[in-house]
Amino acid sequence: MAVSVGILGATGYTGAELLRLIHLHPEARVTFCSSRQHNGKRLDEVHDFLRGTTDIVLEDFDEDEISRRCDVVFSCLPHGASMDFVSRIAGRVKVVDLSADFRIKDVSVYRAWYQDHTCPDLIQDAVYGLCEIYRDKIRGASLVANPGCYPTSVLLPLVPLVREGVVDKDDIIVDSKSGVSGAGRGVSLRTHICEVGESFSAYKAGRSHRHIPEMEQELSHAAGREVTIAFTPHLLPISRGMLSTIYVVTRSDEAELKDCLRTAYDGSPFVRVVDGQPATKDVRGTNRCLIGVVKHPSSRRAVITSAIDNLTKGASGQAVQCMNLMFGLDESAGLDALCLFP
Repeated sequence: MAVSVGILGATGYTGAELLRLIHLHPEARVTFCSSRQHNGKRLDEVHDFLRGTTDIVLEDFDEDEISRRCDVVFSCLPHGASMDFVSRIAGRVKVVDLSADFRIKDVSVYRAWYQDHTCPDLIQDAVYGLCEIYRDKIRGASLVANPGCYPTSVLLPLVPLVREGVVDKDDIIVDSKSGVSGAGRGVSLRTHICEVGESFSAYKAGRSHRHIPEMEQELSHAAGREVTIAFTPHLLPISRGMLSTIYVVTRSDEAELKDCLRTAYDGSPFVRVVDGQPATKDVRGTNRCLIGVVKHPSSRRAVITSAIDNLTKGASGQAVQCMNLMFGLDESAGLDALCLFP
C-alpha cells in the first residue's frame, strides 16, 4: 500500500521538488497539499509542469483532515512558521520538517539565531535527518528535522574525518557556493537575474549565516567537544546546485583521507568519493553527494570539495530519503534518477 503524503507549502521550490520526486516514487502518493498564498487553486494552475498529472486542489491547513488522509507530512514552510503547524500534527502523523525549527537542540541557540521557539518540547524528540549519519535513528523517528543545504554539503565530508580525529578540529575553513534557488521562490532584488547574472558574490560573511550553529552542533557531536568553523557562503549565477570547498589541517595523506570517507559511506547509495574534483553539473536533479579530496605531500592542509543539488540532496531529496527510512522502504526509492545533463 502506498504511503500517503501531505505537503505544507507545496508551491515553493522545495515543495515543487517534492512533487517531482513523489510523482516518480513507486510506493508513495500525494494526498494533501497546502499553500497560504494559493489555497483554493488547483495545484497544476500554480505549477505548470504538473499539468496532466494531478487534479489536487490546494487546501487550508486542517489537522483532522491531514491526520485522516496522510501517513507523513513534509513541512516546507518558512523558519518560525513551520513549528506552529508541525506542533498540531506531531504525534498524529509522521513529519519531516524542512525548516530550521527542529534542527538546533539548544533552544537558547535557536533563539539567538532565529526567534523564540513556541514548542521547545518537540525539539528533543526530533531526529536530525542526515541519513548517512543518523540512519538508524531516522528509522524509528516520528519527527525528523531535515538538514539545511549548506550543512548537508559540509557535514557529509567532514563528520567522518572529525569523528575519526584525522583533521585538526580547531582549524576548519569552509567556502560554499549556492545556486539562486537556495534563496527561495520569493522575489527580491538580491536574486533578480539582472543582479545575479554574470556576477559572483559572497554574502553574510563572518559569523552571520544561520546555518553555522547547525553545522557546529553536528561537528561538535562528532568530535565529542566544541568545534567552531570559519564559514563564508557565496551566490552563484545558476538556478540550482551547491559546491563547498573545505580546508582542513591534517597529518594524513590524500589516500588515507579518501579511505576514511569511503569506509564511512560504504553501502550508502548517494555519497561517493571521486578522483578529481566534482562539479554541480554532475549532481543536478539528483540526491547524490560527490566528494573530492586533494592534498599535496608538501602541505599540511587538505582541500575537500563537495557537490550536491541544493534542492534535492540539500532539501527535498533528502526529505524523501528520510521518509523511505521512516517507513521501512528501500532507501533509494524514487531517488535513483540520473542527473539533469547538460
